[in-house]
Amino acid sequence: MLELNGQPLSLEQVAAVARGAAQVTLGAAARERVEAARTVIERIIAEERVVYGVNTGFGKLSDYTIPPDELRELQLNLVRSHACGVGAPLALAEARAMMLLRANVLALGFSGARALVIETLLAMLERDVVPVVPERGSVGASGDLAPLAHLAQVVIGEGEAFYRGARMSSAEALERAGIEPLRLEAKEGLALLNGTQAMTAVGALALARADRLARVATVAGAMTLEALRGTPVAFDARIHAARPHAGQTEVAAHLRALLQDSEIRRSHLENDPRVQDAYSLRCMPQVHGAVRDALRHARAVVEIETGSATDNPLVFTDTNEVLSGGNFHGAPVALVCDYATIALVDLVSITERRVDRLVNPDENEDLPPFLTTHPGISSGFMMAQIVAAALVAEARARAHPASVDNVPTDGGKEDHVSMGMTAATKLRRVVEIAEHATAIELLTAAEALEHRAPLKPGVGVRRAYEVVRRHAPRLTRDRALAHDFENLVAAIQRGEFDI
Repeated sequence: MLELNGQPLSLEQVAAVARGAAQVTLGAAARERVEAARTVIERIIAEERVVYGVNTGFGKLSDYTIPPDELRELQLNLVRSHACGVGAPLALAEARAMMLLRANVLALGFSGARALVIETLLAMLERDVVPVVPERGSVGASGDLAPLAHLAQVVIGEGEAFYRGARMSSAEALERAGIEPLRLEAKEGLALLNGTQAMTAVGALALARADRLARVATVAGAMTLEALRGTPVAFDARIHAARPHAGQTEVAAHLRALLQDSEIRRSHLENDPRVQDAYSLRCMPQVHGAVRDALRHARAVVEIETGSATDNPLVFTDTNEVLSGGNFHGAPVALVCDYATIALVDLVSITERRVDRLVNPDENEDLPPFLTTHPGISSGFMMAQIVAAALVAEARARAHPASVDNVPTDGGKEDHVSMGMTAATKLRRVVEIAEHATAIELLTAAEALEHRAPLKPGVGVRRAYEVVRRHAPRLTRDRALAHDFENLVAAIQRGEFDI
C-alpha cells in the first residue's frame, strides 16, 4: 500500500503502481491540506474576486472574466477543448503512472481541487479504469495539456477508457467499475490539466527500464570480454580510484565480480601477446559508467518532479493567496530525458562494436567466421551484427534533443515551450532499442563462449550464460534468431540478468 501525501516517489514506486503491483490511498495530512486549499477557492468565488484559473479564461483568454453561474461550464469546456491529442494511446502502464502522479500532485494541497477528485483517480487505479491517452499533442508547457485532458475526460465520464484491458467508452468503463463520474467545480478542470505528469510518467518508466538495462549491458560486455579472451587488467581498482567518477568505479567493480575465477583468463594469462584490448572492451568502465551517472542524474530530477506542484495557479493557504507562476514548464524533465537518451545511444554504439568483434573474422582469428562451424553454407550470426547496426542508426537518429526546439503557442502567450513529452517518448523508444541491442550481444557472446569450452568463464558470466541458454539453445545450424532476441529482451525486463 502506497500512501500519497504529495511526497517524491521513487521510480520503483511509480513502476509498481503502473503495473498494478501496489495499491494507493490518500494520506490524512494530505486530505487536510487539500480541503484547506479548496476552502480558499470557494471563498474567492463567494467574494467574486477575479483570480486567474478560478473565474477567468485560460492562456491568451485570461483577460475574460467568467460569471459565477458559468464556472462549471468553463471547466467542462476546458477539458473538452483540450482533449485533442493524436496518435497511438500510451501504454496502460504509462497511463496508470500518469494517474498516480496527477493524484500525488493534487495531494500536495496547492491545486484547490476537492479531495473527491483525488479519490476518483485512486478508485480508477484500484479498479483498473485506464484513460485512453493519445501520446502526441503536448508541447510541455503549460504542461501536458492534451494528454491530461484525455485523463480528465474519463474522470467526468467522457472520452474512452480501458476497463480491465478492454477499450470502451469512459461512461461504460466507470459504470462497470462502480465509479461515479465527477461534476467538475471551479478550478478543478485546470487542476487536472495543468502539469507535467504525462512526460514524467513516460520518462519515469523509461528510466526505470534504462537503469536495469545499463547493468545488463555490463553483464553482456563481460561475456564478450571472456569470449574474446580479453584482459581484466583495465578494471583494476587502482586505475579507477585515480579518476573517481561514481559510475566508472561501480562498473569496474561490477566487471571484476562478473569475471572472478575465470578459467578462460587463467588459460592465457602467461602467454597472451596482447598488451591492450580494443576500447569497446577496455573502456567499459568509462563508457558504461558515464551512462550510469547520466541515468542517476535523470532519476534524481524525475523523482523530484513526482512530488512537485506543477500546475498553475497555486493556492497558498497560509496567506489565502492564489499565485500564478510557471511550474508547469517541463524543462527539467525534458532536459534529463534528452540527456538520458544521448547516454543510451552511446551504450548502444559500444554494444554494437563488441558484437562486431565477436563475429567479424577480420577482428579475431580464433573464433569461427560469424560463429558458424560451417562457413559458406551457413551464415551463423552475420545478421545479428547487421541488425545491431540498424539499431545504432535508429538510435542515433533519435538522439537529437527535443528540448532544443521551440514552437510558440497560444497566440504567443506560451512563447517558450519544453517539448518534454517528445523527449520522454524518444527516451522510451531508445530504451527499447538498447534492450534489443543488449539481447543481441548476450546471445552472440553466449555462442562465442561455446568455442571456449571446456574452459569456464567467470562466475557472473557463467550465470548469465545459463540464463541465455534457458531461453535460446546453441546455434548448431542456421535458424531465425528473432524469437531468441525477443525472449532475451523479456528476460532482461523481468530481471533475470540482474547479476
